[in-house]
Amino acid sequence: MSNPKTILLIDDEIDLQQLVKIALKSKGYNIETANNGLEGLAKLETMNPDLIILDMNMPKMGGVEFYQKICDGTDRPRYPVLVLTARANMEQLFKELNIDGFMAKPFEIDDLLREADTIIRKEVNAGIRVSPSGARESRKVCLVDNSPEMLNKIGPVFTGAGYTVSPARSGTEGIELIAGILPDVALVNLGLTDISGDLVVVKLKLMAKTRGVKFILYSDTIAEKTIITQKIGEKQGIDRLVPFTTSQDLLKVVNELLRG
Repeated sequence: MSNPKTILLIDDEIDLQQLVKIALKSKGYNIETANNGLEGLAKLETMNPDLIILDMNMPKMGGVEFYQKICDGTDRPRYPVLVLTARANMEQLFKELNIDGFMAKPFEIDDLLREADTIIRKEVNAGIRVSPSGARESRKVCLVDNSPEMLNKIGPVFTGAGYTVSPARSGTEGIELIAGILPDVALVNLGLTDISGDLVVVKLKLMAKTRGVKFILYSDTIAEKTIITQKIGEKQGIDRLVPFTTSQDLLKVVNELLRG
């Protein structure tokens, strides 16, 4: 790495911390470590990291409190943040924090290296794309909906049109799935029960590797369409808001969006 980047690694699991440190150093990164949030804040007094890798569960000062300290009262931290967390804590993580990436413990070191590199280099990896000429290529769609009936109604229409469809049954599951498979398009129900669909999109657009995914919000219960559209339009990253009528209508919107 011609211009070595600096990573601050904050984790109280010393064995894991040292393993990650060695792996990152082998890729040419400069690494500073801290055992908890308090030590992490002290490190920030003398350094300006390109990335903070932050564990959530630590003594003295945990990941959430540390995150709040580096936000300085805003909704975004001063540094890119890659969070390490137990899978059981993901819903809280996605609701409360605006992060650049995440890894669910336990994880593979190679996966962590790729995630860190993606964030630091700000490389967009949106998976397979459709060529401007309209040449037929494999395309991936992620469908996020609480309702099994809706998944069963929409999914087969896209499968029949040649798409590979990956379903998720909650906002939390959807965020993890989309970040993992990087679909061409993510179809997200606005009325998800755990995390609202628009918030799912906002969270994913803040992550480096999912910024290239196209997002469509849909709802079959839009009563005050004008007001909702105005509120949704104020948020970043939502490509279309579609009142759901039929699955074929959603397919048409996706095809138009990819051609565009």
